[in-house]
Amino acid sequence: MYKAIPLNKVLVITASMLLLQSLSANATVITGRVVSIADGDTLTILDANNNQYKTRLAEIDAPEKKQSFGNNSKQNLSSLCYGKQATITTSENDQYNRVIGYVNCDGINANKHQVQTGMAWAYKQYVKDPEFYRLEIDAKTNKRGLWVDSNPIEPWKFRKQAKQH
Repeated sequence: MYKAIPLNKVLVITASMLLLQSLSANATVITGRVVSIADGDTLTILDANNNQYKTRLAEIDAPEKKQSFGNNSKQNLSSLCYGKQATITTSENDQYNRVIGYVNCDGINANKHQVQTGMAWAYKQYVKDPEFYRLEIDAKTNKRGLWVDSNPIEPWKFRKQAKQH
């Protein structure tokens, strides 16, 4: 006899398959050495042809440099990726001409690592993979990283406040 699969699992599996299919349909893979870390969600790689790719980690938003945990977030990404070979899977650039992508350093998805360790938020406006929400909830529940603060300010709100002043 067959055991029925719960609907929520079917939906998660289906969403994951569609996400992977959409990523692979028009994705570009860039490989190179990480040569700089700008902040907790932006790094630069240098490929074998000496082309630099400033890359914004997709689906996450890390604290700004002048924000609480901004330096911690940058250091966390640096510890994972700086000076190492990285693979970026990308399909678009942002308005600042940065590559937007999923960065893999030492076999670890840096985007998810930043959220899992409490060094970035799931960027709700751009999240496609629901796993980012689960990782954020887990980090918040376990008070990892920026979640030790009682009321951390999301970077998008911090930037908006800074523009108003």
